[in-house]
Amino acid sequence: MNNKFNKLTLAAAITAAFASQAHAGGYQINEQSVSGQGYGHAGRSSNIHDATIVYGNPAGMSFLDRAQVTVGGTYLNVNTDLSNVEASRFIDSGVAAGGAPNGNQIPIGSIPGGNDGDMVPGTPIPFAFYAQPVTDQLAFGFGVYAPFGSKTDYEDDFQGRYFGDYTEVKVISAQPTVSYRFNDQWSVGAGITYNQVEGELRRQLPSEATFNPATDIDSRVDGEDEAWGYNLGVIYRPIPETTLGLTYRSKVDYTLEGDFSATDPQGNVLRSDTANLDLTTPETVNFSVTQQMTDRLKLMFGASWVRWSQFDQILVTGSQGDTITQEVQNYSNAWAFASGGEYQLTKTLALRAGVTLDFTPTNDEDRSVRIPSDDRRIFSLGAGWSPTPDMTIDVAYSYLTERGTFVEQDRNDLLQGAGGASYSADYKNEAHGFGAQLTYRF
Repeated sequence: MNNKFNKLTLAAAITAAFASQAHAGGYQINEQSVSGQGYGHAGRSSNIHDATIVYGNPAGMSFLDRAQVTVGGTYLNVNTDLSNVEASRFIDSGVAAGGAPNGNQIPIGSIPGGNDGDMVPGTPIPFAFYAQPVTDQLAFGFGVYAPFGSKTDYEDDFQGRYFGDYTEVKVISAQPTVSYRFNDQWSVGAGITYNQVEGELRRQLPSEATFNPATDIDSRVDGEDEAWGYNLGVIYRPIPETTLGLTYRSKVDYTLEGDFSATDPQGNVLRSDTANLDLTTPETVNFSVTQQMTDRLKLMFGASWVRWSQFDQILVTGSQGDTITQEVQNYSNAWAFASGGEYQLTKTLALRAGVTLDFTPTNDEDRSVRIPSDDRRIFSLGAGWSPTPDMTIDVAYSYLTERGTFVEQDRNDLLQGAGGASYSADYKNEAHGFGAQLTYRF
């Protein structure tokens, strides 16, 4: 192996992972409130229910009547069906004739392996928030949550393993927040976020023209970084029954510093290097309205906008600062819309329901096996039980179904330029989310 092989491997591992994740939902996580999950997060910026408003809209804290802490989480179970799979291997015709590579690839059969499709393991997503009124107008809050994250883990002999077989990206944020209420109608809030990102990305490389998974070379890169961001919020109540909320979350710029290694099946490290990848998590804007229809019924509507269009390219640099790869992505800004409601069945029990439409900014040409996702519809149910005025237990269930999508990828730079591979398949994804949280008021 040579240095060119090393750079190509590193670029492929990093680029495929992050390019494929920037789509609707993708590595952006919405699970920061189980009470909000019950109505599809339709009132994320306007429904002031518990301490999770620290994330939903920092301006809302000043409308809470007393200190409270909310802790909980959502467990996501994702199922994927693969069909119409085609996986082929190629060899350079010049090499096949005993000469030098000429760039002309000829097919030599299918890639050995399987396509179980269960590539997303069950994942818990926890959170914790605290809100404390300081005066009648001023409030302070703090939250720890995961705003971004994703994980895929295919079987060892996955036929698309040369395009990515393992991806894990996690962002954890800590957010101190203040809120000030001018009067019964207006309030504002602001928070600073300290964010840590870490990730591990893997794909396989064939060591021989048979593309035998038992002899593949394991190529992986891991890295981490930390950075600061902020969010702003405003709430307006023109009348007591109507609440409008607007929240802005800033982009966060990271430079992941990673270690790369390529290891053979015997555990011998064939190559190692360092690499830098600039990653920006996009800014988002959320607007929602909560309308108290009767003493028992409230309805909510929300719209979210994510500025994915700033994700126009991926630039990976090597240990000497040289450009390893620079690829145009051309993503589009994405919208999500939600509507939901809450009905106070009894003094202690509230029932909730909501529907969310989440649209993808990706295009068919760049979709990857790492996160083969598309437009989403999410149906949610929830309930809140308050056995005492000081405590509320919330539970929620969400069913997510995606539009069927298609992945088609090919590479010609495998086997040190002497061979390549292609993979295509139809993907159909669905997910189940089970959430629970506890709120205690002081």
